[in-house]
Amino acid sequence: MPYLALILFLPWFLLLSALFWFFPREPRGTRRKVFDMATLAVALALSFAGMRVGYALGAADLASGAIWKQVLATLVAYGAFLFVLTVAVPLRGWWLRDLR
Repeated sequence: MPYLALILFLPWFLLLSALFWFFPREPRGTRRKVFDMATLAVALALSFAGMRVGYALGAADLASGAIWKQVLATLVAYGAFLFVLTVAVPLRGWWLRDLR
């Protein structure tokens, strides 16, 4: 059950990943592809780790119900994924500025 948050958000993560991968369209070279793959791998790894931490922290108060463990895990996983993509967008522009 602790992986439910990641399973439920996987389609949304795939959509955000596709938008990150395809936009902007130029420059498109090896450096950009490597950067994008590394960013998406880090985003997924941090999201997975955040989901695990969120699920573990959500178990602290069992009186609130079992659903809140999943809610907290989902929020932390989504926040971690968005954080990595948000940091990566300007970093990608800075890193690839000499290819334009």
